[in-house]
Amino acid sequence: MTKKLFSKQEQNQLACSPCVVAVSEKGITYKDEFKKHYIAENEKGKGTREIFEEAGLDVELIGLVRVISSGKRWRKTYREKGINGLVDTRKEMSGRPLERELSLEEKYARLEAKNRLLQAENELLKKVGSTRKADDEKEIQLIKEHKFQLIHDTIEKYQLKRMVHFLCKLIGVSRSGYYNYYTEKAKQNRAAQDQVDEEVKNIILKAFHYRRRKKGARQIKMTLENQFNITYNLKRIRRIMKKFHIICPIRKANPYRKMAKATKEHRTCPNILQRQFKQGIAGKILLTDITYLTYKQSKRAYLSTVKDAETNEILAYDVSDKITLDIALNTLHKLKRNHPRLAEDAYIHSDQGFHYTNPEFQKLVKKIGLGQSMSRRGNCWDNAPQESFFGHFKDETDIKECEVLEDVKREVKSYMTYYNHYRGQWNLKKMPPAKYRQHLLQID
Repeated sequence: MTKKLFSKQEQNQLACSPCVVAVSEKGITYKDEFKKHYIAENEKGKGTREIFEEAGLDVELIGLVRVISSGKRWRKTYREKGINGLVDTRKEMSGRPLERELSLEEKYARLEAKNRLLQAENELLKKVGSTRKADDEKEIQLIKEHKFQLIHDTIEKYQLKRMVHFLCKLIGVSRSGYYNYYTEKAKQNRAAQDQVDEEVKNIILKAFHYRRRKKGARQIKMTLENQFNITYNLKRIRRIMKKFHIICPIRKANPYRKMAKATKEHRTCPNILQRQFKQGIAGKILLTDITYLTYKQSKRAYLSTVKDAETNEILAYDVSDKITLDIALNTLHKLKRNHPRLAEDAYIHSDQGFHYTNPEFQKLVKKIGLGQSMSRRGNCWDNAPQESFFGHFKDETDIKECEVLEDVKREVKSYMTYYNHYRGQWNLKKMPPAKYRQHLLQID
């Protein structure tokens, strides 16, 4: 068969012939009368090219190969089926079933199948945690695998084996896709994927339970890289966590943090920091605050910390069962003892609590050689990194399970070691705070 293609101009020229029904880019459809005429003339001894040219057809334009091929095909059909075999019956014999009126039994069966499919769909949506609402503008979308499973379960449950085509059309998937999904090869591929996912799940669980601290996808990724030398794509980790229901508790937003910015200008100390937490120097900007910790029988302890805003490292902390001035002073004394050399022109930033406005505290700050900065009144965003740390701390510790104050202190000490040396942070190039501080010192 020739590979010659007809241009638009050539198609228009050939279509003008009374022997042609239609012309496309790839072929010509001839009239039944011309085919019969060809057979009659060929029986008289005329050649194919001669017959075409006498009928006014341009053999050079059509192509000699295509002309000879058409004549050969018609002669073969005539020998096998006779003159009636030359009639084009493609319209009548398309292979498609004719539309007919369905019987009452067939209509009832289809309605019953549709009703059962909708019932199964609602059950599936409940399983995946979705809900239907009458006023929802966005329609709930199911992935194809869920749809295939839905059809399969419906057929098995209600014995609707002859309704595959109808159910596939009803739910919007192809019948071939449904059958391919349940081939042996597809089942083997899914089984192999499930086995790989099971192995990945076990590795992810090692990171998830590492040092008994709760972790999300990002923390798991950094723990795998830093502690196990394993690199997984973040999307893969989230997919495995979703598949096997590995859930990390999410800290609920504090409604008080959404309040409007404070407009009052009164400050005990000026807000020198102005939320410029990151200044590229370790030990230059220090943040401090106090939070309460509730443990068994509604007992309370209090945690005071000093945090390096650049590295997020906790430089000093103190735990007490009383919220007196001593807890803030003890934290500063530990800061001076543990980190005697801080950056030049270092500042310690806090809120306007009574601990930090106390003259004794401010005197100790100056003695250590620090400047003092304070947030605006009623504006927690001015000390946001410190508030964020307390939020993560409460999410990732088991303070509520502690029986006595000593248990609280041990849990706090354990977490501080984990946080400073093992807990990677996304914005610190996935390094723990202590390691990131060393990284900054090497750069300098």
